[in-house]
Amino acid sequence: MSGVSEQERQSSAASQSLRQESASSPARPQPQHQPWTRGRRLMVNLPIFIMLLGILVSVANLTASTWNYEPTEQTIETLDANTAVTFANPSGEKLAKKGDYEVAKRYVTIKAKRPSTGEIQRIKVLIREPKGAGGNRPGVVFMHGAGYGTCDNSFGDMATDLSSAGFVTAVLDKPVWSTNDATRDYPGSAVIYDQVIDLLRGMDTVDASKVGIYATSESTWISSYLLQRDPDVAFQVLLSPMVYEPRYSLGFLAAQDFALVGAHDGYQSIVRRVFGIDASLFGLTNLDIDTLTPKAYAIPTLVAYGTKDVMTAQVEGTEKIVDLAHKAGNRNVTIRTYPIANHVLRLGDEANSGTPFADAYEDDVVDWAVGTTQGLTQTSERVAGTRMYQSIAVPLELKANRGLTIYLVALHVGMVLLLLIVGLLWLVVLARKIWARAHGRRYRLGMARGFKNSLVTLTIATMATFVLFCAGLGDVIMGVVKLAWGSAPAENPGVMYWSWPVIQVVCIAVVWAWSRVFMRLIEEASHRGIVQWPPRKGAIGEIVSGRQPVLASTRFGRVMFWLTVVAMFSVLLVFAFWGLFIY
Repeated sequence: MSGVSEQERQSSAASQSLRQESASSPARPQPQHQPWTRGRRLMVNLPIFIMLLGILVSVANLTASTWNYEPTEQTIETLDANTAVTFANPSGEKLAKKGDYEVAKRYVTIKAKRPSTGEIQRIKVLIREPKGAGGNRPGVVFMHGAGYGTCDNSFGDMATDLSSAGFVTAVLDKPVWSTNDATRDYPGSAVIYDQVIDLLRGMDTVDASKVGIYATSESTWISSYLLQRDPDVAFQVLLSPMVYEPRYSLGFLAAQDFALVGAHDGYQSIVRRVFGIDASLFGLTNLDIDTLTPKAYAIPTLVAYGTKDVMTAQVEGTEKIVDLAHKAGNRNVTIRTYPIANHVLRLGDEANSGTPFADAYEDDVVDWAVGTTQGLTQTSERVAGTRMYQSIAVPLELKANRGLTIYLVALHVGMVLLLLIVGLLWLVVLARKIWARAHGRRYRLGMARGFKNSLVTLTIATMATFVLFCAGLGDVIMGVVKLAWGSAPAENPGVMYWSWPVIQVVCIAVVWAWSRVFMRLIEEASHRGIVQWPPRKGAIGEIVSGRQPVLASTRFGRVMFWLTVVAMFSVLLVFAFWGLFIY
């Protein structure tokens, strides 16, 4: 017989039932708190906003690069509007003109060995020769500008013109090997062009002492290396020479063209930062090659510019060429400028094929080359044509900034990685919602009231601003490309102008909205007893466990919130880096 009475058994069962109910019941509800007043919220919101904006403005100013555009609107007055090149001819001998000879064409193939790597490129060379012109002919080797020109699609009209005036000309496939526009091997290219010069010198019909070069745009950097290794080149025609090293030349090009296409002045901050990059960190050394040597201008030189050329610093470039030539003891420098002509001395948009050369440019080049190779004395003015004009100064203060470059790379790589991670998380949420709906369930992210909508809205607003920034910059770049081809800038700049101030205003609004989100977090945390000292007993545990969440009841929701916040702030830091928070 049991020693436990019925009454004791009933009491024990009741106690056990109470314990079970206690264990299964939810956490003790927290007392209700009154929401903060509008004034208190503003007092918390405003310092957060000022702090966030201060960080972004500081980043923008600390990464800014100084740039002096003075002097602006520089000019050189020419001595004669007539570009014709004439020479004294006391013996009265007949000087060859364009069209005097029929032209024969043939191809040869050479092996172009890159000196630095040993890489071989088989290059075709198109030789044009004047029929029946006899021996001891002068020669010209043509040097390519930017891109990937071949012997068949480059310099056809000018090479034919010179050959019809008695010159043996050579146009070769551009030596590029495995390089691209950013990694061109200029010293190596100079070796190959010199190889073709020696090819002409070795021909029976060519006078080896009268072989010169015709270089355009990018290849005027290569010609500097060429003349340092081969001072016996007889003469040079420089079409739209870049003159200064690439960092300065390209920085000038971008800054001037951004202004010409009508882009907002704010986009100039992008130019300053881009050309402050230390490209050597990525193995790219071409930005800072040294081409300003007197040897590059120690031979008879014809320089030609077009007034619509928006890529070269014509005034300072001309002054530098003349200065270096004089230092080398060379006074035989002729400058010609042509109206309405673009960077390659063509009329109209270079995007269209078959655009003709400007005015008498072809005749002037032929006449100058004939008289120069005959050793005659020039009687026409050295500087002739249209007045030369330059809108801003060459940015000689630009320097490679290694610290800025490291920060740029870290910031942008971090932003991309964060955006990829956040995008993946949102895809996971979408997949879970679809799965739950397909199974008749409801998926909840577990975010506290208001935070989910704020997070989605602000993320969309931040990314929309980023898209607008990319669209504005893309429109500027396309405008610059069309301008370089010779087309006129649009009368109404459109998005490239209004996008910058709009983005600046939207950025302030976004920062204010994010500061309100953080204020809400602080308000909720204060209701949970976190924002006090010491914190309310058990408050931290309740928040971490999700029993009394500030943000979300699930760990996934909390991780997603903070990763999204950090990703969006990294986008704002990118805006700050490019100068959008400089007012």
